[in-house]
Amino acid sequence: MTAATDTFTSGGFFALADFERAADAVLPAAVRDFVAGGSGAELTLAANRAAFDRLRIVPRTLRDVSEYEGATTLLGSRSAMPVATAPIGYQRLVHPKGELAAVRAAAEAGIPFTVGTLSSYTVEEITAVGATTWFQLYWLRDRERSFDLVRRAEDAGCSAVMLTVDVPWMARRRRDLRNGFVLPDDVVAAHFPAGAESAAHQVVSGESAVARHTAAAFAPSLSWADLEELRRRTRLPLLVKGVLDPADAAQAAESGVDGIVVSNHGGRQMDGAVASIDALAEVCAAVDGRCEVLLDSGVRSGLDVLKALALGASGVLLGRPLLWGLATGGAEGARAVLDLLADELRDALGLAGCSGPESASTLRVVRDAMGAGRTGTAHDHTTCTTSHEGMALR
Repeated sequence: MTAATDTFTSGGFFALADFERAADAVLPAAVRDFVAGGSGAELTLAANRAAFDRLRIVPRTLRDVSEYEGATTLLGSRSAMPVATAPIGYQRLVHPKGELAAVRAAAEAGIPFTVGTLSSYTVEEITAVGATTWFQLYWLRDRERSFDLVRRAEDAGCSAVMLTVDVPWMARRRRDLRNGFVLPDDVVAAHFPAGAESAAHQVVSGESAVARHTAAAFAPSLSWADLEELRRRTRLPLLVKGVLDPADAAQAAESGVDGIVVSNHGGRQMDGAVASIDALAEVCAAVDGRCEVLLDSGVRSGLDVLKALALGASGVLLGRPLLWGLATGGAEGARAVLDLLADELRDALGLAGCSGPESASTLRVVRDAMGAGRTGTAHDHTTCTTSHEGMALR
């Protein structure tokens, strides 16, 4: 246990939700809504958690779990656990050191950190901390600026590029609209030329300034041809983030990507989209081992990580909980979140009869159709069966 973890444990932080409550107490209301909110009526935001809660692990017994090894390999890089940080923009909204504090926590925890296009520090500043870093790319209207960002990421030492494919524009996020959300003057999109993101600082009642800025910057024309061009232009492993349909996953694999992130953007893009964990098994089956598959959206515990591994993912991305830790205690708070997640994952794996992440693929998962928290005399279960390629529903 690190000193940071010990400090937070003694303060009563025993679940990631404890960090959420602490962050809510210190963040301005509009920033809290920006972090927590989803799009539309937030149906998909809620569905992400409900879907995780419906899944049940069938533990194995009489397995020697005395020698636990939590480390794994993600996109060719060693990671202390099957977790990387999700790309999150504008982290200075929740702490003055923002991404610099968060990447320090990731480096100490031994997991990859994903630098966002909308990061409030540059990729060069963030990679200087020394962590394994991936670079997330939003496709820009200025195509050459997109490729230039990838070149900067390569030169800075990033070990992978992650193209987000589910944001032709930012969805209507009602909390931000009601708040007339705007970035503070000291928070900028550091990868944009000075003043280029000025729209994100201009207050317009009933509008999100960030949505207005990104609508002007992001290209809704992103296509398979662009993905193939990006594949040709970078030597780094390439992931696509935001895939939910098995047909898209299969085509991405055929296009030569190295990884797919099954994601609905944390419920922040299309409201009413399928929960990411519900889409995972079919995507794994469609990919059929041709590339890695990671899971994003709704991960809130080590048990959630185990469920994703059992359904075929090689790892997960962690988003909002990292911000909760950052808001609560800077780098130490973010590290405490990651340490707690690692402890929970070790507990979940061991109690399920697994001595490490790779063993999770042998587990069976059942889906409780009645949902978490409901009572009854019988349960209608949908059973998942395992294969080396992951889980397939039947």
